[in-house]
Amino acid sequence: MTDALEETVADRGDGFEPLLEFIRENRGFDFTGYKRPTLRRRIAKRMETVDIGTFPDYQAYLEANGDEFAHLFDTILINVTGFFRDPPTWEFLAQEVAPQLAADAGADGAIRVWSTGCASGEEAYSIAIVLAETLGDEAFRHRVKVYATDVDEDALTFARHAAYGARQLEGLPEELRERYFEPVNGDYVFRSDLRRSVIFGRHDLVRDPPISRVDLLLARNTLMYFNPQLQAKILGDFHFALDGGGYLVLGKSEMLLTRTRLFQPLDLKRRVFVKSSPGPRTPRPFAVDHERERSPVVDETSSRELQDAGFEGVPAAQLVVDQDGVLGLANAQARRLFALAPSDLGKPLQDLEVSYRPVELRSRIDEVRSGRHLVAIREVEWPVGGEVHWFDVQLSPVHGSDGADLGVGITFTDVTRYRRLNETVEASRGRLETAYDDLQSTTEELETTNEELQSTNEELETTNEELQSTNEELETMNEELQSTNEELETMNDELRLRTEQLDDLNEFLEAVLGSLGSAVLVVDRELVVRAWNGEATELWGVREDEALGRHVANLDIGLPLADVVSGIRRALEEADTPPIEMEGVNRRGRRVRCLVHTTPLRGASGVVRGVIVRVEASEGP
Repeated sequence: MTDALEETVADRGDGFEPLLEFIRENRGFDFTGYKRPTLRRRIAKRMETVDIGTFPDYQAYLEANGDEFAHLFDTILINVTGFFRDPPTWEFLAQEVAPQLAADAGADGAIRVWSTGCASGEEAYSIAIVLAETLGDEAFRHRVKVYATDVDEDALTFARHAAYGARQLEGLPEELRERYFEPVNGDYVFRSDLRRSVIFGRHDLVRDPPISRVDLLLARNTLMYFNPQLQAKILGDFHFALDGGGYLVLGKSEMLLTRTRLFQPLDLKRRVFVKSSPGPRTPRPFAVDHERERSPVVDETSSRELQDAGFEGVPAAQLVVDQDGVLGLANAQARRLFALAPSDLGKPLQDLEVSYRPVELRSRIDEVRSGRHLVAIREVEWPVGGEVHWFDVQLSPVHGSDGADLGVGITFTDVTRYRRLNETVEASRGRLETAYDDLQSTTEELETTNEELQSTNEELETTNEELQSTNEELETMNEELQSTNEELETMNDELRLRTEQLDDLNEFLEAVLGSLGSAVLVVDRELVVRAWNGEATELWGVREDEALGRHVANLDIGLPLADVVSGIRRALEEADTPPIEMEGVNRRGRRVRCLVHTTPLRGASGVVRGVIVRVEASEGP
């Protein structure tokens, strides 16, 4: 059993794979192609948040709480982005790629850009700024379309508003922020006249067809979440999406393209690649005009005779079928090849043997008429003079001088000579292979050495694959750590604000206690000192840090503490208590007369939480 199969069996055993199938069936998100370690880690993080320990229990939780899907997708789809993230890559795009795109498109040509996994839109607006700087505002508005896609609807909604806070624009140079963003209600909004060229939409790279005819494709740190099979499939889609010579930009951890022939590296350090070859081109249909303009020096009769003679003398067999499916013309070569009589002209083609032998023509004629393009059939067999010949058959639309459809022209070109020549070449190739086998026996020792080298090379490639996978995993974890760091920064800001509020409150409380003109201490229900003002320090010589947190009966102050404690306990039990007059000693050892007031300390709900003790002292005779 392979390691991959063992991992799959393990996943089935703990309910992880059934959970992925449940998500796909109920919400249409197919995560089965994502890398398992990353996916498990992200889902486990969400399960820890809702305090669930197993995958089956979490599946049941999803069934019972439909809103949980949104929180899960936010956790899995890490939306870590920023304006001009990885500056060296953007410098290369601005200095090399964007000017080349403008030059290739010409003065009025359109430029199409696709930003995949755009998250909250910073990357899409960054490339829009680069192209606007290259082309100018007016040309950008008329020539550029930036298609930004993601699977996260909430992130797309945020991106469509194009409003960002000051912290999100920290990576943007000041002059670009002033030029492309407008301050609105404390945020910065991307310019509306340029915003119309940036189109956001939901797109799943795994399930949806790619956007076509793209000149520049940004897929930075997107492929690293998928397994190698899906990476290869998505790369094929990218190759189809790009026009010939189009550019592909990947994230700094993604090196898969060094192992494919679909793209060639333009700048490997910055992960910029170029499509290896142009995509397939659809041939344009050509028209055959049998009603050419007559030469001013040739009369109508001579011209008609010249056309007829030319049509008859063509060495390839030709048929012309009109719009009603009637055989209109057949040259001499066609009549000899398919045994057609002059009386067959004017008959429906479907009534003649040539309509289905040597090849079915009726369906092909319909295809030419509906698609208005040429249809070719290669190497059709047909006996001629007792020998098998091969023909290439071409069906093309026939147009009049005014462009109207007149019918379909059918040409049978004899390629028997080329077919037999190919057979001769194949025979020669067989003899060459035999000679090569004889030569091969003399190089067995060299082949053995090559096999050993190949084995070593494969081991190195396997090690490189493992290192690449580890690198991608580390980059994924870095994305997660950055997301967590942003959350911690937000919590830190909230904590700092609350600390400032608490400091203000404490300062206010100290000012109140210091303004009373009497010694004041506050105790809780356990008679532990919670507040101590400067007048109390001045009266008894006990500092605030020495008093706070201690039981009032343990304080070294010049008062009969038993009487003070009795007064505090009465205040805890009764709403109103009279002041207590007693004698004491101040910090200088002098006798003082003290009037002790005990007032209950009530909370917002009216519950007594402690007692405020205020002491008015005056020196006695």
